Amino acid sequence: MTTRYDIFDCPVTLAADGDLEAWNAMQLGFLAHAAVTPDHLAATMASDDDFALPLVCKGLFCLLLGRKELNDVAQQAERDARELVKRRSVTTREQVFLQALSDWNAGFPKRAGDRLERLLAANPTDALAMKLVQAVRFVLGDAVGMRQSIESVLEGIGQDHAAYGYALGCHAFSLEETGEYALAERIGRQGVIHSPNDAWGLHAVAHVYDMTNNIDAGLEWLTGRTEAWAHCNNFRYHVWWHLALMHLDRGEIEAVFALYDQNIRHDKTDDYRDISNAASLLSRLELDGISVDNRWEELAELSQHRTDDGCLAFADLHYMLALIGGKRKAAVGSLLARMRKDAATEASEMDAIFKHPGLSAAEGLEAFGEGNYVTALRHLAGARDAMQTVGGSHAQRDVFERLTIESAIRGGYLDAAERFLLGRTERRAGKMDRFATTRMDELAELRLGVSRSVTIPAE
Repeated sequence: MTTRYDIFDCPVTLAADGDLEAWNAMQLGFLAHAAVTPDHLAATMASDDDFALPLVCKGLFCLLLGRKELNDVAQQAERDARELVKRRSVTTREQVFLQALSDWNAGFPKRAGDRLERLLAANPTDALAMKLVQAVRFVLGDAVGMRQSIESVLEGIGQDHAAYGYALGCHAFSLEETGEYALAERIGRQGVIHSPNDAWGLHAVAHVYDMTNNIDAGLEWLTGRTEAWAHCNNFRYHVWWHLALMHLDRGEIEAVFALYDQNIRHDKTDDYRDISNAASLLSRLELDGISVDNRWEELAELSQHRTDDGCLAFADLHYMLALIGGKRKAAVGSLLARMRKDAATEASEMDAIFKHPGLSAAEGLEAFGEGNYVTALRHLAGARDAMQTVGGSHAQRDVFERLTIESAIRGGYLDAAERFLLGRTERRAGKMDRFATTRMDELAELRLGVSRSVTIPAE
């Protein structure tokens, strides 16, 4: 079998008449979060049905989607790929990818990420491995690992590398998540210049403006750049979510609802990332005393069918938000029961995260929904220091921080609320956003015996 080389100068055992152009397009599509990526993957597989690596990628992509029914697809992809490697010798690189899929299928995504990391150390130009490592570390909430990984390969990915702009985007995001805001902004802007369709890099800069409360700059950055994310898969909803957060911070509620209805939830998907965008936004609105009308209903209806997933604690916590918002008490109970079962099992890396902080956070959310704010505070505060391990970004996890602070205020623990607010502000470059300033004002009023200025939504 003749080894061919792809756009990143990596060896692939694709047949001589196999569609290398489709394979290259798939990799670039994955880097760009492009909606057409599965089409290019399918075209590659159709051109050479003995090429194992596309099957492995299919399995890894399925696992990243965090859906229980796709675990079976990922496991079948592994089995099929193992049959293919019996018929055709594969490169060491392809064998490592297959072993990483096996690791994650067995319940050990960190082990999978570490394995791909070692491969990347040997071949820093391997942008597919680079992006997969970033994705795995992101799911695990390992911002430091994301940064260490991307910084270890930047010298090998020069300006003439096809993935240079995307690598800068990954670097920018990891810098932002580790608090290097000014450098993240500069690197992210550079990345978008090199790869204008890199929505990940674009949104990394938006994260900077969120964390530094530079809302005017954030709106200016995203306005007029919709082409940078219009080509995306469901990641495009997340970029619209960032825009909505900026309008929310300015108190422009009509703009928030317009973005929610016309963009964020225009397509009523049940992808956990889309549910998380919507549920966290509605929660933020309600915490500000704003009625969201019946918008919880469709989220709750979809989420009650996901209570048995158990793939990612991040996903389950957002399903919980939707179920509480939609007042689906039975489904809340089902989700909690399943999380308790997983927490007791500890058969995988994810089970350990369900045990702590996942279960405590979920119990805190349930108590908050029931109006038991002291209980909510106890559980949410207990989970607080470990919440990064559920995955996602600082901006995404901020909804749980806000709920923790609100629990403290409503429960009468004003000193704790102030301590949490000051800690949150410190992590956000010392800049107080509208949420922080209004809560600090409320604390001052409450200490003087003045009624709250923000109305608590009716039960």
